[in-house]
Formats: sequence, structure tokens, C-alpha cells
Amino acid sequence: MSPAAISPESSPRLMPAKPVATKSVPDHVPLKDLPSSRTPYPENVPLATRRRPTNGSFNTFHSYGVAHEKFMWDARMEPGVLDAFATSWGTDQLLASFDSLNVTFPNRKNVPRKTPWEHVDQSPLRRGLHCVQAILNLSPAGPEDGGLVVYPDSHALFDEFFDTQTDERDWNTLDRYLFSVEQLQWFKDRGVHPLKVCADVGDLIIWDSRTIHYGAEPTEKSSQTRTVIYSAYTPARLAAPDQLALKKQVFEAYGGATHWPHDNIVSRATETLLEDGTRDPRDRDRLREMPDMTDQLLKLAGAMPY
Repeated sequence: MSPAAISPESSPRLMPAKPVATKSVPDHVPLKDLPSSRTPYPENVPLATRRRPTNGSFNTFHSYGVAHEKFMWDARMEPGVLDAFATSWGTDQLLASFDSLNVTFPNRKNVPRKTPWEHVDQSPLRRGLHCVQAILNLSPAGPEDGGLVVYPDSHALFDEFFDTQTDERDWNTLDRYLFSVEQLQWFKDRGVHPLKVCADVGDLIIWDSRTIHYGAEPTEKSSQTRTVIYSAYTPARLAAPDQLALKKQVFEAYGGATHWPHDNIVSRATETLLEDGTRDPRDRDRLREMPDMTDQLLKLAGAMPY
């Protein structure tokens, strides 16, 4: 973990001045001050999230152009964040992922707790280190709060697990694999156990994509709204020309993609749909607040060569 990659003083500044696609919340209230679970859930979340799984079922938001709002790019381009990845990869010529925002309310009485969904974000067809992921905390993550759970050192067993515990005929190119209870026991039998990562505001949590992990729900003791930005960076030299072209296309459409910055560029749906399949009337084709389109940003986005 890279402590205070963003200073606690800067973190509130990176909150969106206008909460993205939220309802019944004054425009001047930053995300950290959004109402807690005591406020009825249907009044405080995007319509698409509660009516249709457009934004997924894990409190992650990628619609409404959120991946490219100014506050998201400001966070991605914080010097402490970029320096951490430049040090990890040995180069500052990086590509950034077009990742999601996570907002998780605590003590939601009207929503069942999600069970752990232990997974890795790398296909067994890939061997070795290919991607490094990160979470940037914009809120505290204590023992009882929602947050990241990892299986330390599970990345070192990645090859052995897939070679001995799975059928190669079932492998595919999808960079995600969900583990069963029985499969997790295989790791525990080898001394690998889950660890809840506690972090402060502005901390950057970095992990190898072969590491087993999941986002844990807050316990009943938590009153903390979790707010984090997912972001990953890899060397630009790893991207094939066709992936760079696709990445630029997604960027110009203000679209979201996967955790992978240089490969597996799968564009998420850019239109936000309601339960009946019609487009949310509050959806938009332009951002609420445009980022500063500097050369540095365009290079990170893959829209300008290094």
C-alpha cells in the first residue's frame, strides 16, 4: 500500500462537486457527505442502478460518463498516484484504465448483504505479471467498513492452481475468474488466508491482478460511506496498435472499460438504461465537468502517443 498517495487535504477536492446521477441531494454536497443508510435508499441512487444492473451489482458506477469526469481524472493524475505506478513499472510512460467509482452505503436494511465474491482479474491463459490494479481511497476504510479483502501471496500460486485444480478446456480469454469455496480451501491449506485491508483517506492500495480479492460489505457496526476510485496503470509500450485505437475510441465517447489499461479494452455500454429498456432521461452524452485536456491526460488516455 502506498500511504497518502493523495493528501487528506486534497481528497475532498477530488469529490465531484455535483454527485453523479444522484437524486434528492443538493448540488453542493460532496460524496463524502451523502446521506447515510438512514435516508431511504431509492431517493439517493441513480435510477439505473436500482432498476437495471447497468452499473453492476457491486456498488460500482461507470455510466453517466463518470469515468471521465474531471474529479476522476484529477485523482488519476495526482503525482503520488502516478509516481507509485512509475516506480512499480520503471517508466512514467503509462496508460490509465477507464475504471469505475464505488459508493457503498453502510447498514442498508432494505438490501441483502452481498456474499464474498473472491476472484482474480487475469485469465489463466496469461502467465506472469500483466496488470497492476489499484484503489484510491476517498474515505476511511476501517476494520468494520466496506473495503478491499485480499489473499496475500495468492498470486504466487496462480499458475499451480490453474494447472492442477482446473481443466484447461474451460479456460477463456476473459480476465476474470471466480473461485468456489472448495477452491479457496486449496489456498487456505497452503497458508493463504483473507486479509481485510485498512486504509486512510488518500491511500493508494496496489495489487497484482493475479491476487485473489473482493470488495467486502460494511459490517453492522459501520456508519462509514465507502467512496473509492478504481484505477490501474500499465506501460504504454505493452499496448498493441489495435488496442490503442480502441482505447482512443472509448475515450472519445466518454466510455468506461475494464481494469486493464493496455489490453482487453472492452467498452462498457455508454447509454444508461432503465428497467423497461428505455434510456434514462438524465443520461448524457457530455460530461458535467470536463477535465483539462492536457498532453499528459491525453497520453494516459491513449489518445496521444508518447
